Amino acid sequence: MPSSAAAPVDAHEPQLSPERLDCYRVAIEFNALAARLVPRGRRDVRDQLTRAALSISANLAEGCGRRAPADKAHFYAIARGSAMECSAIVDVARSVGLAPVAICKDARWLLVRIVQMLTRLEAATAGR
Repeated sequence: MPSSAAAPVDAHEPQLSPERLDCYRVAIEFNALAARLVPRGRRDVRDQLTRAALSISANLAEGCGRRAPADKAHFYAIARGSAMECSAIVDVARSVGLAPVAICKDARWLLVRIVQMLTRLEAATAGR
């Protein structure tokens, strides 16, 4: 299972609220993995995966920036949906031989963690 990389490079660097979340750091790590998962020759699949991966981090950050609990929960739900989309793309890439099995397994571990954390974040902010 891959290790989570911290978002800021330096511990003395200022941080925004999403950078303090393990979920955000794992999402950034997944973005880096997604960028190299599918070969350049399959631009359609590669673009879809990188857009969905970016959506996880972007919606998580946007949710952190919202004050109303319903707004936060909404953006966390969108981020979770994007993580589920990434999971499907990784499954397809693996099943048709576009990506190495080992990298796909690492991607799935990260995505499972992201979905679990986003589910808890959404529930906590929605008051469930």
